[in-house]
Amino acid sequence: MNIVLIGYRCSGKTHVGRMLAGDLGMAFWDTDRLIEEKTGMPIPVYVSLAGWGDFRRVERKVVQEIADRDHSVVATGGGVVIDPENMKALKKNGWLVWLAASPAVIRTRMALALEQGEDRPPLSGTDPVKEIDSMLRERTPLYERTSDFRVQTDGMSPEAVVQAIVQARWRTRPNCRRGTH
Repeated sequence: MNIVLIGYRCSGKTHVGRMLAGDLGMAFWDTDRLIEEKTGMPIPVYVSLAGWGDFRRVERKVVQEIADRDHSVVATGGGVVIDPENMKALKKNGWLVWLAASPAVIRTRMALALEQGEDRPPLSGTDPVKEIDSMLRERTPLYERTSDFRVQTDGMSPEAVVQAIVQARWRTRPNCRRGTH
């Protein structure tokens, strides 16, 4: 069984995912990094050259490959939920955890990421920070519908988020032990 982290950009999926995998002795996979490996370029460059449609096609292939693995923590891209085939594949062997964050927290985290040189391509043709509210309105119902557990990350340290996930996982699978998720 995999633990699959979903949520909007800058919700902490990669950071929390690495920590969670380490704590549980599981493999860690980041679908965005796998897409960059497959395309041979950073996502913003690939999207500018090939467009979002082709990015989603590559993402679907990566998700299909990763969904067949087991005993892994998977950090997904924020838009993975818009493709029903992605969600079907991830749910067949995954417990989906939504890392939710308020628009204000996402803005703060995104601004910090941009300061650190992390480029985020716009999703709707506008500034990535300006599109947060509209994208969240569009995607929140998808995150709600597909997740098995939700963590509201506002005001929580990454360590606290990891602990919330571990505790919820043990509650939902009482026979679950470290290294056997």
